[in-house]
Amino acid sequence: MGVTAMLALPLLLLGISGLLFIYQEVSRLWSKSAVQNKVVVITDAISGLGKECARVFHTGGSRLVLCGKSWERLQSLYDALSSVADPSKQTFTPKLVLLDLSDISCVQDVAKEVLDCYGCVDILINNASVKVKGPAHKISLELDKKIMDANYFGPITLTKALLPNMISRRTGQIVLVNNLQGKLGIPFRTAYAASKHAALGFFDCLRAEVEEYDVVVSTVSPAFIRSHHVLPGQGNWEASVWKFFFRKLTYGVHPVDVAEEVMRTVRRKKQEVFMANPIPKAAVYIRTFFPEFFFAVVACGVKEKLSVPEEG
Repeated sequence: MGVTAMLALPLLLLGISGLLFIYQEVSRLWSKSAVQNKVVVITDAISGLGKECARVFHTGGSRLVLCGKSWERLQSLYDALSSVADPSKQTFTPKLVLLDLSDISCVQDVAKEVLDCYGCVDILINNASVKVKGPAHKISLELDKKIMDANYFGPITLTKALLPNMISRRTGQIVLVNNLQGKLGIPFRTAYAASKHAALGFFDCLRAEVEEYDVVVSTVSPAFIRSHHVLPGQGNWEASVWKFFFRKLTYGVHPVDVAEEVMRTVRRKKQEVFMANPIPKAAVYIRTFFPEFFFAVVACGVKEKLSVPEEG
């Protein structure tokens, strides 16, 4: 009896592993079929996450419109996607569009250019983001406005310009790649957190408004994306509970994982996804139910002096 039980356990584990593998493969193939022939617009496609999203959707057979503010880097991405394209599978040559979301005056014209590529947009992935770090009193109002333009006014201007096309066709999906700081504020990120809160609020409201037109609004909020992860320099933070909390909070996810989650979100038409390890998730709940404790933990490690802010 004992020998039988010992043999049964490895076989059971092997069977479960096999089922999980089959499920993952079927899910991956299903995800790709869901975006095949769809017109997918990706903003800031030249960023780490933008490149991974472009790769995933290109492999899935989407008709991509890649937006970015550097033509050279867009061309490099175009060449990279073309070089790895599988001749045995149907893929489409990506369209390239110059777009700087912080320049609000040009977004309307760029939106027309985007629509001219294929005549419609099925999926819009709002990915662009600009970061800034520093104490609020040292950040100029001009820089505050620049952050709001890039992270809030730019994405909503593009969304508003493309939305009528989706409404008239009664189909479409808008994905906002946001951040943990759309849910809670981190010290020395006032402008960035404000822009992320504003964006999340806008798209949460929009979700209810466009539901009757069968347009789906999704938000994907990773804690931090690992490719842009930078730990604070020595001397900027107290050796305290906050130091431990901050390091756990900033341990982000890889761009590949975020891109795959964006694909799953599109396939399943999920409304909200929060990608984070247990520490940031706990922080969100503590902020909601025990705000005074949360504020005390955050404040205990903050210093008055900080290095000059740098734009990320």
